[in-house]
Amino acid sequence: MISQRARYAFKAVVALARAKPGEGLQIRQLCEQEKLPRKFLEQILLSLKAAGYITSRRGRDGGYELLKPADKIFIGPMLRAVDGPIAPLPCLSRTAYRRCEDCRDEASCELRLAFDSAYRDYLEKLERLSLAEVMRQSDATPHGAAVQEPLPSAS
Repeated sequence: MISQRARYAFKAVVALARAKPGEGLQIRQLCEQEKLPRKFLEQILLSLKAAGYITSRRGRDGGYELLKPADKIFIGPMLRAVDGPIAPLPCLSRTAYRRCEDCRDEASCELRLAFDSAYRDYLEKLERLSLAEVMRQSDATPHGAAVQEPLPSAS
């Protein structure tokens, strides 16, 4: 699962992408519009700014704006900028690889083998999926439409 921090960052970036070009959103507007806690959002916006996704202007007409168009913002790298590595195991991470402490042999590790293929598919999708594409999908989906049912539990 992604963290609450990543969820808030995603909501903030979507709101900034939907703002009128050249008009930033103030942190107060983001908090009210997206129902986000201000203190937490301030930290998240600093991370997004340091990673080159947003910029800010001071003053009465100031606010936050995207630095890149939504079709140049890809979900995987943005999640990493906010949360760090997104791999389920450190031995599968592309950006923070670390051998698992309890691993006898990576090549035959059952845990690694169980997650490897699914994680590669997941990662490939996140690396190619742009914010613009997600927004187009959202705009094309009628509000109140049924969401995909969760997988049945193995009880």
